[in-house]
Parts: sequence; C-alpha cells; structure tokens
Amino acid sequence: MGSWAAATWRLGGCRGRGGLRAVPRRRGSSRPGGGHRAATLSDLLQSSVGGEEPDAAAAARQERRSPREGTVLLFPGQGSQWVGMGRGLLRYPGVRDMYSLAEKVLGYDLLSLCLEGPQDELDRTRHCQPAVFVASLAAVEKLNHQRPEVVASCVAAAGYSVGEFAALVFAGAMGFAEALYAVKVRAEAMQKASEAVPSGMLSVIGRREANYKFACLEARKHCESMGIQNPVCEISNYLFPDSRVIAGHLQALEFLQENARKYYFTRTKMLPVSGAFHTRLMEPAAEPLAEALNSIEIEKPLVCVYSNVDGKKYMHSKHIRKLLVKQVVSPVLWEQTMHAVYERQQGTEFPYTYEVGPGKQLGAVLKKCNLKAWKQYSHVDALEDEEAAKT
Repeated sequence: MGSWAAATWRLGGCRGRGGLRAVPRRRGSSRPGGGHRAATLSDLLQSSVGGEEPDAAAAARQERRSPREGTVLLFPGQGSQWVGMGRGLLRYPGVRDMYSLAEKVLGYDLLSLCLEGPQDELDRTRHCQPAVFVASLAAVEKLNHQRPEVVASCVAAAGYSVGEFAALVFAGAMGFAEALYAVKVRAEAMQKASEAVPSGMLSVIGRREANYKFACLEARKHCESMGIQNPVCEISNYLFPDSRVIAGHLQALEFLQENARKYYFTRTKMLPVSGAFHTRLMEPAAEPLAEALNSIEIEKPLVCVYSNVDGKKYMHSKHIRKLLVKQVVSPVLWEQTMHAVYERQQGTEFPYTYEVGPGKQLGAVLKKCNLKAWKQYSHVDALEDEEAAKT
C-alpha cells in the first residue's frame, strides 16, 4: 500500500481527503462551521478486575491474505487520557500539524492541555473525547513509522465509544478535521445532557444466573414508587462475559446496590462520572450530533469498521450517520463486537491486533473476551515513546 504519507491519510487523515484544513468543510458549503467526567473504560476495568486513488486503495484492501497477515486496529475511548500523553509522539511526521489543526477546530490548545493538564480539566467530557481522538490517530503515525507493514495490512478496525470516530478516520470514511468537529459537538452535547438529570453509571460483575434486565426493570419500578416519572435504568456497556455497566437515575443505581445479592451481583461499584452515558438520558445530545454529521462528508470505509451499536460492519455513509447518532443513546456492545471481529473457523490463526492510543484497557478486555486473540495483541502507546527512552 506504500508509505504512510501516501496511504494513511489517503485513508481519511490529514494529508488526503479531509486534510489539514483550518476548519471542517461542510457539505454543500465552503463556510466553517460543564465539568462532568466521561464514562471511563479504565474505571470499568478497575472496578471489575496524496497517493493512490480510493478505488485502488479499496482494491488493495481486498487482496486475499492469510489471517495472520491481516492486522486489526483497536481505538480506545474516553477514560484512557492522562496528562503527558502525546509528548513522545511529537517527533513523528504530521503529529504537530494534527494538534495545530485541532486547536483551530476546538478553539483551545489541546496539546498544552494534554501535556500539562490539569488532569481534572482533561477529564471533562468536552475535553477528553477530542483528546483521545487526536492522540489515537497520532499513535497510528507512530505505528506507521515503526511498523509500516502493520498499517498497510490492516483489514479491520473498531473503536470504543468515541474511538469509533478515530477508527472511521483511519478507514477513510471521514477526514480528520470533519471528524474532530463532530467529536467536539458530541462531547459538548453529552456533557450538557449529563448535567440535566442526577444520574450515573454502576459497574457490575454478576454470576451466571444474574438477570440484568430484570434487575433494571425492578429498579425502574422502585423509582416510579418514589414519584420519578419515566425513570431510566439500562445496560449501557457490555464489556466481557459477566461484566456489565448499568446506567440511569441515581435512585435506581442505589436500589441495585442495596439489592445486589438478590440479583446475583457479586460486585458493584459506582463509577466516578456524573451522567448516564449510552442511555436515553443522552437523547438531548443526539440532535446536535446528527446535525454535525449531516454537515460533513462521509464515505464508505476502505477497511471494515465495526459499530458499537450492533457489532456489525458499517456499510455506507448513511449507515455511519445513523449509527453514530444511535450510539450515543444505545449500549456499547463491545463484547459482541470483539466476537464479530475475531470470529473464524476452528484452527484458523488469529490476526495481530494493535491498540493505538493511550491506555491498554481494550487489550485487557480482549483478554477476557478471547484469550487466543489476545496472545497476538500489542499496544502502541501515546503516553511515552519507547524509542526515545532507549536513547
């Protein structure tokens, strides 16, 4: 597939379609377009354990390879951010340009926030989502510099929550600036929605006989008995077997904690967030995101990208717009997505998998979902640079 400069942002990054523009390009136009922490994957884990034309690129992607030759990239979500991330990536081509453009799109200095903090500001929903998005794509630059054959042979990608946007940029479905604009709108709208209702998220480990949906039903009935109208208590994340996150009104989550033994929950822990992400309490965020997605160009991905909503591959631009909006109010089916990505006939080798971006949370989840696939897992860190550390 050639070099990263010729191939990578041909796949949707800074140097090809949707390139380094000061503002996102809107469809049909040349005109530019709170303090709650996001639901963090790391919290869940801690509580539970220029170049070729697109047609030519697509043809290259479709070349038959042995399963081991094709690679999989996983893009993390909010919660993996740490002060200092990105410092070791600035030496790689295009990374400083990415952060420079991010400052123009976002209206603040994202790089300084990532390098210097403070952590509580970086943890805010409106900041952490763009921060993880940019850091993950910067980590892809690092991977291409160190192992260009890995990037060139990628056959599938998946992203956790906001990580889907980075996966879609890598796959050529969106340009970098357009996608970052959509992430900005999404993050700000989700933070605003989280401030409207006292709500939260509860990490749960259950026994095999646990019935999470029945428990949620009874928690909603409890809320109704307290006079709460249209209470919300839903599964918001499927991480790995026997691990769920339930989100909704605080009174419902408190009820579940108090009755954990009745519902065969072996462990429960409130997550340090102030919103019920990936539930219908996020409905106010759906319309702003839909408007943002309708204003930018989206194309069919050049590699398979799997949706959090149903664990299936995105098929075309309308499909992407529809499911990215639906994802905000729907549970993240990460366990099901991992099964779809790594489904293969018995005896078939598993592909090499690379988690690109801050943190190793998706690797930890993969280990619990599919141990054999995890044995081929590697992490491309955005926090520090191993090469620089050796010098």
